[in-house]
Amino acid sequence: MPQNKAIVKKQQGFTLIELMIVVAIIGILAAVVYPSYADFVVRSNRAEAQRELMRLANLQEQLFVDRRSYSADMTDLGMSANPYVTESKNYSISSVVANNGTTFILTATAQGRQSRDTYCPSLTINEAGQQGANSPTCWEK
Repeated sequence: MPQNKAIVKKQQGFTLIELMIVVAIIGILAAVVYPSYADFVVRSNRAEAQRELMRLANLQEQLFVDRRSYSADMTDLGMSANPYVTESKNYSISSVVANNGTTFILTATAQGRQSRDTYCPSLTINEAGQQGANSPTCWEK
């Protein structure tokens, strides 16, 4: 006499609860990691502006040796445009000259994606190498 045996199949896959737990864990990790990553990107871009300001200040000094005056025109420093826009397009750098060309202030102003940097929207440097910004920590590494 045949016996009715129930064939039990082993279920494969994930349950909805397991899937929801994984999604929740990923969400929590993203909420913690993304702000830190975004802050790192902003600070990295700020370092680019600092580097460019130092480079342009050196070019101003070289120009001063040749002409005995600084220039407000970035093309005199070999840049392609006035104001000069950094390669990453995150900063626009301009120069202001005063006292008959004996002083200058270079200003890097955040633009594009970097305009989210509300802590340090602009950085400056002058002919004496004095660095300025909205916060004293903007020039720190």
